[in-house]
Amino acid sequence: MELTGWVKNYEWGRRGINSAVAQLAMANDPDFRLNEEEPYAEMWMGTHVCGVSVVKETGETLDRVLKKDLSYLFKVLSINKALSIQVHPNKCEAERLHKERPEIYKDPNHKPELAIALTPFLALVGFLPASDIRDYIDEFQPLSKLIGAEAVDQLHESPDGQSVKLCYEKLMKTEESVIAKCINEIAKNYQKELKSNDLLEVFTKINQDFPGDVGVLSLFFLNLIRLKPGQAIYLGANEIHAYLDGDCVECMACSDNVIRAGLTPKYKDVDQLLNSVIFDSAENEHKTFIPYRIDEQVQVYIPPVSDFAVISVNIDHSLESYKLAIQAFGSILIVLKGSRTLKLKTQQRDKEIVLTRGSIVYIPVEAAPEIEFAQAEDCDDDFSGYIATSNYFRVP
Repeated sequence: MELTGWVKNYEWGRRGINSAVAQLAMANDPDFRLNEEEPYAEMWMGTHVCGVSVVKETGETLDRVLKKDLSYLFKVLSINKALSIQVHPNKCEAERLHKERPEIYKDPNHKPELAIALTPFLALVGFLPASDIRDYIDEFQPLSKLIGAEAVDQLHESPDGQSVKLCYEKLMKTEESVIAKCINEIAKNYQKELKSNDLLEVFTKINQDFPGDVGVLSLFFLNLIRLKPGQAIYLGANEIHAYLDGDCVECMACSDNVIRAGLTPKYKDVDQLLNSVIFDSAENEHKTFIPYRIDEQVQVYIPPVSDFAVISVNIDHSLESYKLAIQAFGSILIVLKGSRTLKLKTQQRDKEIVLTRGSIVYIPVEAAPEIEFAQAEDCDDDFSGYIATSNYFRVP
């Protein structure tokens, strides 16, 4: 079944044709009309109630055709300005939060997620090692003054998750006017220090987009990750993060639960974030998520959860045919480049679908044990796409 993705126009998205979401939506849907002034932030592919995909041939929603929800939600994101400082609740927290405040926490599911860069991609992921946070606080004296001697002294005496928590809680609960003053002092008097730590450009950009926001100061607490296309990050439950810039493919458990605490005009649930977040820290270089290579054409991003995995398919244009082994789980394919003829089994018959950039296809359970990518006519481009599926790669 060929699908139409559900486009979201959040303010942080890239505008007009500069957005990968808009580009793929134009290629995917002949009825899509581009507005150069409009931000195109996300394209959802799946069965989540807030953005269900539609079957092109019939106009039915995918959840009605399948008569169930998929375990995952697949997306493309195009980010022009920072998404919120946030964490996602674990399963137990999600059930409780949904029951208590369903208007904010939309479903009872957890939301581990994987982001794979399509373009150079910038994100904040997890806390820095306590010793690095200590060094930043010492170097940027307005921040040290804001946090206060007691918490800073404890960080010096015991640089660990507990002392980081004390400092970060103090930061997050400080009055907005004091936060804004601290940021302005750093912006005015610490340009040299920001530059030497490779933070000047990022600090300036997010302060322009969210002036005086406490999230700007999270730069001194969190790992700044720079991904190249194809590199990925995985975010488990309660890991603090914020996407800052770039385009990515994202896959997650079928949920839209977000606990926000900065860099957003939306509701900030600071107390819940501080209760949920993991304060343990790790070095920057351990944050990229390495895929498992199947062969020269295929690699798989296999997270430590059963909800989803992502298969990356890259086929050289000279290869006449490539057969991909799959298991009997419903999957969603999005094509980023090139053209191929997809051959697969369906309930009705064997089927062939011509794939081009922007094609989104639901691959049914009965297509197992393999699908074929055959050469399409007059295509001298290499083919690339991503397939979201249940995580049958994991050994229980």
